[in-house]
Amino acid sequence: MPIDRLDAALIRLLDEEPRLGVLECSRRLGVARGTVQARLDRLHARGVVRGFGPHLDPAALGFAVTAFATLEIRQGRGPDVRAHLASIPEVLELHTITGRGDMLCRLVARSNADLQRVIDHVVEFEGILRASTAIALENPVPYRVLPLVAAAVGDGSEPEPDEQPDR
Repeated sequence: MPIDRLDAALIRLLDEEPRLGVLECSRRLGVARGTVQARLDRLHARGVVRGFGPHLDPAALGFAVTAFATLEIRQGRGPDVRAHLASIPEVLELHTITGRGDMLCRLVARSNADLQRVIDHVVEFEGILRASTAIALENPVPYRVLPLVAAAVGDGSEPEPDEQPDR
């Protein structure tokens, strides 16, 4: 079930000011408080909105180095490797992938020397055969989803089918 313009406006509002309450959201959006609560509940139940926690910056926590490691794993060891990687605090994300590797990890470390420690901890597991690591130099487009929200409802993109001009 796609989102509509009200859902998109609510998501944008909460992205800009995550500490807003339901009543203030309803006031700003010009809809009933119950409507906002129902929309939030539905978005959360569908997994569109996954949480309301703070967005943390690893660098501000002292982890200034970000790297991406492509891992090749021993066949049949996927669940064990996942559990091992989930136990390492510096592993922020893990994706299974296609291509040359089997998994892609986003790692953080306090320094380049500390990154070596993190990588050593990652690859010490016998199910990991090989790792290839790239250090991120800059993050010119940080993680974002609001452009997807706009695209999902047609804001700033092509008109909806019923809004297309006559030809």
